[in-house]
Amino acid sequence: MSVFTVIRDTSPMSEIPRGSVVAMGNFDGVHLGHRAVIAAALEMGRVQGRPALALTFEPHPRRFFSPNTPQFRLSDETAKLRLLAGTGLSGVVLMTFDKARAETSAQDFIHNDLIGRLGVRGIAVGYDFHFGKGRVGSPSLLVKEAPRLGIEVDVQPHVDIDDRPVSSSAIRIALAEGQIDEATAMLGAPWFISGEVIHGEKRGRELGYPTANIRLDQNCALKHGIYAVRVGRGEGISEARLDGVASFGRRPTFDNGAPLLEIFLFGFKGDLYGETLDVAFIGFIREELKFDSIEALVRQMNDDSTHARAQLAAAPGAFPKLGKLG
Repeated sequence: MSVFTVIRDTSPMSEIPRGSVVAMGNFDGVHLGHRAVIAAALEMGRVQGRPALALTFEPHPRRFFSPNTPQFRLSDETAKLRLLAGTGLSGVVLMTFDKARAETSAQDFIHNDLIGRLGVRGIAVGYDFHFGKGRVGSPSLLVKEAPRLGIEVDVQPHVDIDDRPVSSSAIRIALAEGQIDEATAMLGAPWFISGEVIHGEKRGRELGYPTANIRLDQNCALKHGIYAVRVGRGEGISEARLDGVASFGRRPTFDNGAPLLEIFLFGFKGDLYGETLDVAFIGFIREELKFDSIEALVRQMNDDSTHARAQLAAAPGAFPKLGKLG
């Protein structure tokens, strides 16, 4: 497997690299706790001389079990795969989480999926990962079954920062509170989103701050406010990183409409409509405010830009490591 490969339920058996080791989890955000599991799988693969893969599920099981409950995902399917591709893993086994998967017993999952279909020789999991119908499957069950199956199992403990466990839930809370530094520390890199640049009202152009506008997922719970951002554009030799300042919110000075991410890129001139950008959130500047005049708004935007430049200068090169999907 020379390139990062995505193996799906529909992939033929001939494409499945049997005898691999797997890092197993949901991996929303691919944070430091997830990376500890991935590092354990990579080390296991190195020692055994086998490729190391991630094994994960889409849609997220929470979406299946609670379809009507808003789910703030740190990384959608594509973002998660790109993050996993940047870890050094050889590929990912992406299993569809549907009714059949939800009703599969833990023992059947181990014997039919892990051993039968994938032929795994090693498994790395986090201490709190559960699987199978009723979440009966657990790290302790894998450890118990390992000798009989002839596989190696590595269970990683929780990762703490300042005596607080790193978790996807904790990162969501941090983002909802505008605690970008805290979220970045738990993720190990800035949180990012990807989105297509759409047409807006073009007010920024009239104010001297033309913006690239991106509609985020409706369930995104990022705090409304002003952020220092670093934007990725293109891939390979055409890849570029651009610094800027962004507003995420409802524009209370104008229309109080649907939430929108509006990005002003420093020193950029050109047309970005229709392009898909990666936007990494480097720092939080202030909450969204309503201004009494356009002049007051522009003065504040000038000040926001100054603060954004300072935050970006203090974090040179900060950006998530993303891999290219095969």
